[in-house]
Amino acid sequence: MAKNQDIEKAENSLQEEIKVPLISQEKRAENVKNCSGSDKQIKEERCMVYLSTFVAVCGSYSFGSCAGYSSPTQSAIRDDLSLTLAEYSLFGSILTFGAMIGAITSGKIADYIGRKGAMIVSSGFCVAGWLSIYLAKGALPLDIGRLATGYGMGVFSYVVPVFIAEISPKDLRGALTTINQLMICTGVSVSFIIGTFLTWRALAITGIIPCAVLLVGLVIIPESPRWLAKNGNQKEFEAALQRLRGKNANISEEAAEIQDYIETLEKLPKAKIIDLFQKRYLSSVTIGVGLMVFQQFGGINGICFYTSSIFESSGFPANVGTITYAILQVIITALGATLIDRAGRKPLLLVSASGLVLGCLLTGSSYYLKEHRIAANAAPALAVIGILVYIGAFSVGMGAVPWVVMSEIFPINIKGVAGSLATLVNWFGAWTCSYTFNFLMSWSSYGTFILYAAVNALAILFVIIVVPETKGKTLEQLQAAINVS
Repeated sequence: MAKNQDIEKAENSLQEEIKVPLISQEKRAENVKNCSGSDKQIKEERCMVYLSTFVAVCGSYSFGSCAGYSSPTQSAIRDDLSLTLAEYSLFGSILTFGAMIGAITSGKIADYIGRKGAMIVSSGFCVAGWLSIYLAKGALPLDIGRLATGYGMGVFSYVVPVFIAEISPKDLRGALTTINQLMICTGVSVSFIIGTFLTWRALAITGIIPCAVLLVGLVIIPESPRWLAKNGNQKEFEAALQRLRGKNANISEEAAEIQDYIETLEKLPKAKIIDLFQKRYLSSVTIGVGLMVFQQFGGINGICFYTSSIFESSGFPANVGTITYAILQVIITALGATLIDRAGRKPLLLVSASGLVLGCLLTGSSYYLKEHRIAANAAPALAVIGILVYIGAFSVGMGAVPWVVMSEIFPINIKGVAGSLATLVNWFGAWTCSYTFNFLMSWSSYGTFILYAAVNALAILFVIIVVPETKGKTLEQLQAAINVS
């Protein structure tokens, strides 16, 4: 209660300070609504925001292509290069280690050379990695290529949602940032589906396509105005903001709000990792890191890894089940993108976490019934329903929303360090969950899913108690409200 009151006081204080600009914005919005042809004008003004988002999420698609590559190519690569199971397992898992290295360095890179510069670096690593895999004659170049694409994934996972959040108007920020997760899911699904038709070398070449589109697009789109303002590039900052809001848009209030907030933050010392645990930043760090912990330790990577086996053990065709799983993931993630700026972040997280609990309980029940030979005919159906409920629930909220919130809550002076920490925690959780899943399943198959259900139940409490609603506020408003000193 005390914390909520502090947040409300901070919000009220901030709103008083910028009351006139906000009133002006509201009046201008009303005038626009009352003007004939206003919808067309708004669409025209936002074309550059949409184009910039499309270019950025090519990185997200590349992320998905990297993640989805190993599943359809396992038998072909092992046969062609005579790899042992241990060698191929290293090839598959080294991606996560590359991503962890990328996560550690992503914030610093994005702060020093800009959001566009970080995406260029990431694309370069991905292209080099795909070429190494394509040309591989043995295990070593395969692993080097996989490590390089993993590094690119790690950088993309941080910089893409941050870039989109920083360029988007507040009424579109949630939906546009959610497209990041949608394109990751699409990349995974497309890789899996076309991987059943293409050779593993051809599939590696297709991974270069989104990187090439991204590199060409970055020539056209502007840099993040907030990064430009933070680095004192005043003319470039105003020009970038004008391009993003439209040539006829009045950007004076938004520009002044961004500039004032950054000037306040610049008075603070340069952030180090230890600074994240100061009182003024503790809330945002707890929210950002906590959501990443619950996203990963709720079992997503283990369940994704074991999906085909679950479908096979239930008597359901593995290919049909996995393709159904992939298509459902894309459709529900797209649905979540349309809802996030209407329903809000918090309701989606709560619905999602509740669905994850239900999915885990259904799947765990199927294993319990199978192990104890109770209602044997019902067990396969429960497993399939449980997995589909789980992935549907994950896709609507816990898949995308933690990245959206992470991109919103950190002040720009700690965004690099804090974002890197949250991304590193996410990738460490992904590795831990995928590594321990088989050990847990050998301990107790139904107990594993009960454990994941308990973690997701704790996530519900965490969201209710700790996570604020960020819908409908500028980045400066909500950061000032959360990061109270």
